[in-house]
Amino acid sequence: MSMPSPRALALSLSLAYPLMLALPARADDATTPTADAAAAGAPLPTVEVQGVRNRLDAARNGLSPDTGSTIYKFSKSDIGRLPQGDDTPLNQVLLQAPGVVQDSYGGLHVRGDHANLQYRINGVVIPEAISGFGQSLETRFADSISLLTGALPAQYGYRTAGIVDITTKGVGEDDKPFAGSAGITLGTQRSRDLDLSVHGTQGRLSYEFSGSYLGNDLGIENPTPSRDAIHDRTHQGKAFGLVSYLLGDDSRITAMAGVTNNRFQIPNSPGQTTSFTLDGTPDKDSSTLDAHQRERNRFAVVSYQGAIGDAVDYQVSLFHRYTDVHYAPDQVGDLQYLGVAADILRRNEANGVQADMSWRLDSAHTLRTGLFAQREHASTRNDALVFPADDDGNQTSATPVGIADSGRLSGHLWGAYLQDEWKLDRTLTLNYGARYDQVDTVTKEHQLSPRVGLVWDATPTLRVHAGYARYFTPPPTEKIDTTSVSAFAGTTNALPSDANTAVRSERSNYYDAGAAWQVTPKLTLGVDGYYRAVQHLQDEGQFGNALIYSAFNYAHGRIYGVDLTANYKEKDWSAYANLGTTHARAKQVETGQFNFEQDELDFITSHWVHLDHEQKLSASAGVNVRLDDGYAVGASALFGSGLRNGFANTTHLPSYTTMNADVSKRLDLGGGGPVEARLSVVNLFDKVYQLRDGSGIGVGAPQYGQRRTVYVSLTKQF
Repeated sequence: MSMPSPRALALSLSLAYPLMLALPARADDATTPTADAAAAGAPLPTVEVQGVRNRLDAARNGLSPDTGSTIYKFSKSDIGRLPQGDDTPLNQVLLQAPGVVQDSYGGLHVRGDHANLQYRINGVVIPEAISGFGQSLETRFADSISLLTGALPAQYGYRTAGIVDITTKGVGEDDKPFAGSAGITLGTQRSRDLDLSVHGTQGRLSYEFSGSYLGNDLGIENPTPSRDAIHDRTHQGKAFGLVSYLLGDDSRITAMAGVTNNRFQIPNSPGQTTSFTLDGTPDKDSSTLDAHQRERNRFAVVSYQGAIGDAVDYQVSLFHRYTDVHYAPDQVGDLQYLGVAADILRRNEANGVQADMSWRLDSAHTLRTGLFAQREHASTRNDALVFPADDDGNQTSATPVGIADSGRLSGHLWGAYLQDEWKLDRTLTLNYGARYDQVDTVTKEHQLSPRVGLVWDATPTLRVHAGYARYFTPPPTEKIDTTSVSAFAGTTNALPSDANTAVRSERSNYYDAGAAWQVTPKLTLGVDGYYRAVQHLQDEGQFGNALIYSAFNYAHGRIYGVDLTANYKEKDWSAYANLGTTHARAKQVETGQFNFEQDELDFITSHWVHLDHEQKLSASAGVNVRLDDGYAVGASALFGSGLRNGFANTTHLPSYTTMNADVSKRLDLGGGGPVEARLSVVNLFDKVYQLRDGSGIGVGAPQYGQRRTVYVSLTKQF
């Protein structure tokens, strides 16, 4: 990534490799060329069309302010410098930012939240999928990926731990009608990854399509420390497409869609002992179990972007999303080892609209307003086989009985916001506003949420920011457990306590302050501190035999921490280091109590307990060096002090450090675009470490981190 000017660096809020942080472009700051109006139906010259696109891109970016918050930005070239390049999963890219902690199943925790991440593509909210093992989005189609966190402006609601905003590839002035790349990656653990990307422009039309297939024996984290998991094959297919058409000098329509199909074997732990007896069936070897999980996600968005005069820009989007997760048990094995074999299917479908508008009143004030509305339909089908049991849970019959426990849930969510970005003077900017949100699913709740953010350019090389945000986080409809407590009474799947399934909306006060200092033209440092006081804190856990998360609430929560960042960049090499510390505690389970044993509930009622995803210390670091003749070498490292475990999360797992490394060579073979060859190694020193050990609140199984894996890839540009 090219080195910004000192003035641009002064606009940085905080840094994480491989990035230089800067405020997003705003429409009133845009310096891109404009195009004269063309005759209706007449084609525009290439440069003129590109000028229209650039201006519309700047206007779209201007709809989303970040005053008072913190943004970490990864460009396409930054992602390419990571050890796995464009093959780097999205969650692994985000782990290079401070305050981001890794968990099993590809999960991420930003600043002490369980998940609570909102994903956007070109500023449009993509409704969340039912969480599973696979990634719904990939990095390959992104031109840049930004993580926005802290005290967010009023525009951002619902999922507020972090906003992951993906900007699709831009179209250059010399872009061809047809261009792209094709790649293949082969590796150990029977890994193979095939990908194809194409993009181009033809007059007013531009498009981008990408697709990939991934297969390996690393589908889910290994429940044992061995190098190769048993029964852990995965097949994953992803595709994304975008088509944009310029309607005029100040308007365009864009359609985009994505699809994900992921299939996983559930890995086995050999040497386990059965706990239940099944009539006429010998004990099944635990290494031969054959459970599976399938995850599907589809989304489609149509957006219209336009302008009213020179002062007003707006975008209106309609969206649709369908997602489902299907767990298919090993009937004999699950009955013998767990006492229940449940075939579980969760579905969720959402439709909605998002509208955003900015109005530049004058040189000092820019008003922004908008709304978001969504309607959801969720359903759960649970066809379970269980054994009859006495009041103490002891099996009373070896003949299983079937129980059908299905449920449906519909609801809506809507909100609106209004805010003003006020430039008090040349060095001081205030963004203040509020949003109102209402949700009606298992509960009907609403909240008015004020927001304020202040940015001060204290010197040409020092920027200070501070902010306050009132947050309202509705329960994730797709993760609300509709299990019937009475249906499983008197069976080996009887729930340990009674239930309150009406998961409540989380409400919190968030305070954030930090600074970014450009020490030299090559070195930039950042610090950011935050504190959050929470009511009805939302958490999630994997409580059943299916590896699907269910939401619940603690009555009270306290989360605080500090992030430190450093970034050094020269022409041919760059380095970064991030350090984050987080404290996240909660008290009193108030919903989903049926997932807990009574002694655990009693302890949490009278004690502040650590959240299971709290990791007190996390760090990331890396370096990339460009050598002569097209060679490059790089490395990245992650450190974690260990997630919580034990009874009521009273202990934590051991700390760990892992390193990835790569060497690449860019080859110009003539007759087309270049070829890049890359050798990369994940977990270079083959560190054996546990992300989870199967204990702790809402933790269902042990998971070990990925062992050493070697990849060789070839990518051809055309």
